[in-house]
Amino acid sequence: MKQVTQTLKTGLVEVNEVPVPTLSDKFVLVRNTASVISAGTEKTKIDMGKKSLLQKAKARPDLVKQVLKKVQTEGLKKTLQTVKSRLESPSPLGYSCAGNVISVGGLVEGIQPGDRVACGGADYANHAEYVAIPKNLVVKVPDNVSDEEAAFTTVGSIAMQGVRLADPKIGETFLVLGLGLLGQIAVQLLKANGCNVIATDLDPALVKQAESFGAVGAIQNVAGVCHSATAGHGVDGVLVCAGTSSNQPIELCGEVTREKGRVVVVGAVRMDIPREDYFKKEINVVISRSYGPGRYDPFYEENGNDYPLGYVRFTEQRNMQTFLELISQGRVDVKSLITHRFEIDQAAEAYQLIEGQKTEPYLGIVMQYDNSGAVESLQGRISTTSTPINKERLGLSFFGAGNYATASLLPPLVESKQVDLRGLVTASGRTAQGVAKQFGFQFCAGDFSEILGEDTDAVVVTTRHDSHAKAVVDALESGKHVYVEKPIALNIEQMQAIHKAKVSSSTQVMVGFNRRFAPSTLEVIKHFENITSPLVVNIRINSGMIPSDHWIQDIEVGGGRVIGEGCHFVDLAAALVNSNPKSVNCVGTGKADKSALLNDNVAIQLTFDNGSIANIIYTADGSKAMQKEFVEVFGGGKSAQINDFKEAVLYSGDDKKEVKKLMAQDKGQKSMLSAWLNGALSGTPCIDYECLMKTSMATILAVESLASGCSLSVDMGILENQSE
Repeated sequence: MKQVTQTLKTGLVEVNEVPVPTLSDKFVLVRNTASVISAGTEKTKIDMGKKSLLQKAKARPDLVKQVLKKVQTEGLKKTLQTVKSRLESPSPLGYSCAGNVISVGGLVEGIQPGDRVACGGADYANHAEYVAIPKNLVVKVPDNVSDEEAAFTTVGSIAMQGVRLADPKIGETFLVLGLGLLGQIAVQLLKANGCNVIATDLDPALVKQAESFGAVGAIQNVAGVCHSATAGHGVDGVLVCAGTSSNQPIELCGEVTREKGRVVVVGAVRMDIPREDYFKKEINVVISRSYGPGRYDPFYEENGNDYPLGYVRFTEQRNMQTFLELISQGRVDVKSLITHRFEIDQAAEAYQLIEGQKTEPYLGIVMQYDNSGAVESLQGRISTTSTPINKERLGLSFFGAGNYATASLLPPLVESKQVDLRGLVTASGRTAQGVAKQFGFQFCAGDFSEILGEDTDAVVVTTRHDSHAKAVVDALESGKHVYVEKPIALNIEQMQAIHKAKVSSSTQVMVGFNRRFAPSTLEVIKHFENITSPLVVNIRINSGMIPSDHWIQDIEVGGGRVIGEGCHFVDLAAALVNSNPKSVNCVGTGKADKSALLNDNVAIQLTFDNGSIANIIYTADGSKAMQKEFVEVFGGGKSAQINDFKEAVLYSGDDKKEVKKLMAQDKGQKSMLSAWLNGALSGTPCIDYECLMKTSMATILAVESLASGCSLSVDMGILENQSE
């Protein structure tokens, strides 16, 4: 399918051929008929892309700070690769569209194939022939509303949320400052609400347009117009719909607003609020957050959980419904706001308008899509290179292409002469083509089955955690070697399914436990290689806080941080003592907002088959100024430390100390991939299968131990007895 994207490095806008997005249980697949270019929001993104690297850095000092921090911890080379990958990956544009439903997920209520719908969401409702939309960001379109009109729904909902926050009363007077799309719609919404409206903009044509909707236009002496219209009291409220780095709009609001009036900021403006006017009048200032309650909440948007109407009357979705009803009733007119229409193939020309390359005036820009042909297959491949397949190398395909895959896994694999990158499938399909071209994959596709064919020898799984287990099972059953990022599974039942598939397969399974391959780890293992007595290991992880709405904190998607990240350190302990886990016990802090599954302040105690023991402290409540990972090992008169995988300190006897310091942090990713490839090609796995399964099982059982208060045995029989 065709999709409009921008490459952040160059700012180039182009139409790419990408896979049709995959459909999940709580999503709706829509074939677009129209989408609206938001001149304000999208121009900001376009302008950022057009800036030089130095200008980008000046515009986003927060990101520069993150990059510098990453250089300190992970080194310059890896940081540059991460930045390069992000800058060169095409990013989809658009967030407001309409079309026809092709198919619906199994948990979607009230929407059926064939329905006309309006869609929202910056990560979903893009300028593309097909879009996959969460069910709470989709609404049916009334019969008397055209697809073009419906495509304005999300933009209109942004204006509506601003109006709701302004709490207008019949007979009140409002100033709308800034008369682009949002401002023109806000004028109409306020008029529909029985308010008097004064409208101002620097462009006389936009003021005239607002006057056609019943507003009083003001270009000069705006303050005078406001005071004249209100007998000198000032307007009851102001909706700031402009986008500017100037502070003049906020200063004007303080001048024209009455005592105890309201100012609602909808657009992106400078907000150095002058204290005098706002203090003396006790003016209430509110920033409107997009298109209503639910925005930026994964619980609502991605997981499809609605807020009870009795408690939240107007959510994102209900704002969208209301806006469509107002269009249907003839109380809001968006047709007259349309100034340009472009076919999707003319996207570059459309964006030239908002970039200023074309000097003609514009307001509502609609992208159109040809729906005369048959519906595209959800399967199928898109070729991304003309380079022929090298059958002498291991054919490697990827499922997932997030930041970790593109920064830490793909660069060393591209350099390897052992592999040939074949196919790429991503969870959403939006980034597949850009990443496939960047790293030289033969093709990209929208369906996982496409990388299970004869041209793939091994599959790398780097998607979100909830999809790992099924992907591993499917790959094993298709006779493919599998590398899966941790965790291999989220629960014992998933591990049983994997074990059942593995015992019937001759191919290998590998989990991305990279720390056992780190140079510092190998130095410590070598230090203790002649010690036969049991070892004592202490691992402390100062992991840092992750917001509660992050996907890893979702039980069903991420599994929590102990299962999602803690498995790294269980495996590290097993590697250091050269033995498999035998039992596990876990205790955690008693925080009111943390369940056992999501507790990220825990102490895990492990025993091993050879008598060694390990203690793992995993905490999210520490200071970022402290190093993240610290390891200690004791045994046989020797000791060792690993400091954030930047150095290993080896102690022997009474006074011997040796420091093995690295130029940059190295957590072992490159060495791990090399070992895995050698194992897959030679037939001898780099990590024993039972070890992988026991360390993974021990991590899952650690959470069960935390919930039950009991120490639990780590026994392969748990998998073998249930998998038969």
